[in-house]
Amino acid sequence: MNEFLSALADHAFLRTALLAGLLASVGCGVIGSYVVVKRIAFLAGGIAHSVLAGMGAALYYGFDPVLGALVAAVVAALIIGVVRLAWSAQEDTLVGAIWAIGMAIGILFIAKTPGYSADLMSYLFGNILLVPPRDLWLMAGLDLVLVLTVALCYRQFLAVSFDEEFARLRGVPVAFFYLLLLCLVAVTVVLLIQVVGLILVIALLTLPAAVAGHWVHSLGGMMVIATLLGAALTASGLALSYGPDLPAGPTMILLAGAVYVVSALLNAAWRAWRARRAGGAMMRSAE
Repeated sequence: MNEFLSALADHAFLRTALLAGLLASVGCGVIGSYVVVKRIAFLAGGIAHSVLAGMGAALYYGFDPVLGALVAAVVAALIIGVVRLAWSAQEDTLVGAIWAIGMAIGILFIAKTPGYSADLMSYLFGNILLVPPRDLWLMAGLDLVLVLTVALCYRQFLAVSFDEEFARLRGVPVAFFYLLLLCLVAVTVVLLIQVVGLILVIALLTLPAAVAGHWVHSLGGMMVIATLLGAALTASGLALSYGPDLPAGPTMILLAGAVYVVSALLNAAWRAWRARRAGGAMMRSAE
């Protein structure tokens, strides 16, 4: 850890990587909480893997892969959302198809792009150390969009996440806010791809929020804890990977997975203890 702190003071790219991880943790906590509560991790996975098409096309035509990823993610989110609202029975099939088609299109564009693109491979597998400083402004802008949108539409998103039928009866335009939520998931996916890559993005999107869900029962509290936990995991993963020269993204995900397993076991033990205590209290009161 001391070695990492010393290197952090000496190397600008490490400070950029740390800041990128902290910025990504905002989307990780805020939107990841909706993904966990709404149980749409599979939809988020379809959106995430479809971005390879946009990244490959952007690289082939000479554009920034991040912008290509953003466009592809939003388009995929809207397609998945519209079909889910219109033909919910076909949802799983559609997500699987978009997942596969997006990956296939991306691979075809990569194959036709002259030379080997290490830049695109870093988006695929994640390399937080290669995040350029200019992308921090893009990440900060996307975070601002996420936070402002959630703040303005918090009650509507809350209603849509927990009970769509009740929200519809209350006059909430469910279709609009559901599609908007999926678009926010798409934006968050692009944020997290910068940090852990396309392959591991769903883990970082869902694990901190799932851990927070073990201990709090309000959506707002879940967002705060998940954001702080995401920041701690990205910073710790970066620090732990620096000394042994390990890939930072997989290190973060292994750390997040370990935290999730420990949290799940502690939560199960806590619930069992409370159940035994409540049962004992009932027996004593019956006597």
